[in-house]
Amino acid sequence: MALDDVARDAIDGHVRLLLAWNAAINLTAIRDPAAIAVRHVADSLLALAALRERGIERFIDLGSGGGFPGIPLAAALPAAGAALVDSVAKKARFLTTAIDAIGLAGRVTVLAERAEGLARDPGHRASWPALTARAVASLGELVELGLPLLRPGGILVAWKRGDPADAAGLGAELVAAGRAVAAIDPAARIEVGSAADHPDLAGHRLVLVERGLGPVGAAWPRDPAARRRAGEAVSPRSPDR
Repeated sequence: MALDDVARDAIDGHVRLLLAWNAAINLTAIRDPAAIAVRHVADSLLALAALRERGIERFIDLGSGGGFPGIPLAAALPAAGAALVDSVAKKARFLTTAIDAIGLAGRVTVLAERAEGLARDPGHRASWPALTARAVASLGELVELGLPLLRPGGILVAWKRGDPADAAGLGAELVAAGRAVAAIDPAARIEVGSAADHPDLAGHRLVLVERGLGPVGAAWPRDPAARRRAGEAVSPRSPDR
């Protein structure tokens, strides 16, 4: 994928800061820079073509953690505006430090909030053309959290692993996501991308959920307790985080 020198410098600077901060606040389980370049940076940039093809210049990234995929995508697009969301204060501090240091301040903001709260905020609800989420939650939960934040016709991009035909893995997530779409936005469409061709990203793929043109009901998203009672619990974070 083609990146200009400004984007490469920003991404390199982000990785250096990640490694410097990692011992103190455990931003990633991966410590080797070469492995980070593939398993975090290259993986994050799998979405670059899909966003560019749709003319996406603004996006919101849920569960940004150490800054993936939000920072590499913001640098590479380049984004006219992006919001990195992480409710953990120390991770939000890292993200703020990183975007200031690598020259993304002014175009990228950090929100130390939960997605449910943002979905109730008129400044964010139904306003984003794209939402990204990597190693954060089950696909069904991402549909519930993400569709209310998207503007009509907007796109949710989720990083997933596995075979859609695996009824115990990705297939089960797709079934749950289909149920969530039917309840929240029946006009939304789910598309499963091809697996990545890099050997170190075997099985990694993008799932795209395009929001319909109608409204999303005010009842969505439910609060976390209601989702747990309904059986839609957050799935474990990826070991790559």
